[in-house]
Amino acid sequence: MNKNTPFIAVCVALLVGLVLPLATGASAPGFYVEVLLGGLMAGVLYSLVALGFALIFKASGVFNFAQGAMVLFAALAVARLAERMPLWAAILVGIVIMTLLAWFIERLVLRPLVNQDPIALFMATLGVTFFLDGFGQTVWGSDIYKIELGMTKEPVLVLQNLFQGGILVNGEDFVAAIVAAALVGGLALFFQYTPTGRALRAVADDHQAAQSIGIPLNRMWVIVWAVAGVVALVAGVIWGSKLGVQFSLSQVALKALPVVILGGFTSVTGAIVGGLIIGVGEKMAEVFLGPVLVKAFDLAGGGIENWFAYVLALVFLLVRPQGLFGEKHIDRV
Repeated sequence: MNKNTPFIAVCVALLVGLVLPLATGASAPGFYVEVLLGGLMAGVLYSLVALGFALIFKASGVFNFAQGAMVLFAALAVARLAERMPLWAAILVGIVIMTLLAWFIERLVLRPLVNQDPIALFMATLGVTFFLDGFGQTVWGSDIYKIELGMTKEPVLVLQNLFQGGILVNGEDFVAAIVAAALVGGLALFFQYTPTGRALRAVADDHQAAQSIGIPLNRMWVIVWAVAGVVALVAGVIWGSKLGVQFSLSQVALKALPVVILGGFTSVTGAIVGGLIIGVGEKMAEVFLGPVLVKAFDLAGGGIENWFAYVLALVFLLVRPQGLFGEKHIDRV
């Protein structure tokens, strides 16, 4: 990774978070901070889903298109199990289910395709996506379900001494962002300091070299898929609590695709930073850029949040295809 990359990431975040409001005439600092915090909290949740993509791609080279379906499946499992047992027990059973699911996917689908073309692996995860969507509906049902985490959904007024009128912060979003940030920090410590985490990093760097020193690749891939399954469960529970558990939840998870493009497919750090940039950028664009576009071009307005992340990802693909924290590949002939 280039030593200047973190600086570039910070500059991009500042550009998105500061220049947009200034350019569009935002004058109330309290309102600006309120939008900024909302974007950061949404960005943490995007990062959580993007971690699943980054972990699997980094360890096995497989782009797991099924990550969104795993988020939905996990949320459905917890929501339906919580109807029959306490929520904490439903979450524990959900972790077991997602771990077993990860094992089955790796053992029955991906292991037979080792050393095949990347497109074959990608199509396999695409097939897993549709299977999980249909299987989840068969097992858990297709209605809209609720997950009650016991957190207040009422906005809380904070920082009244610093900003006139204070800042409204959604209590549930704030707690969810803290939980997601704690999980991200825990994963970072796991990869950095535990023997299994170091083995996973070795596998990610060079499969053949890791195997030559006795690291079992198949076991490592099962572990990383299981970790991605647990991450999907946490993301599914949080998003399910916010939006309700419904089949459009897997579409929300696809917002993580621009995140991994922006941060880099092989970087856990990139998934975190990319999620924050996307979260802040789309909120700022919707609130501050939207009215300017409506006024300038006589548009109907709205919807910027739906496409802003993908346009930003497209720009990065044109300028820096490997993302902010991705490794640049150079083929020498």
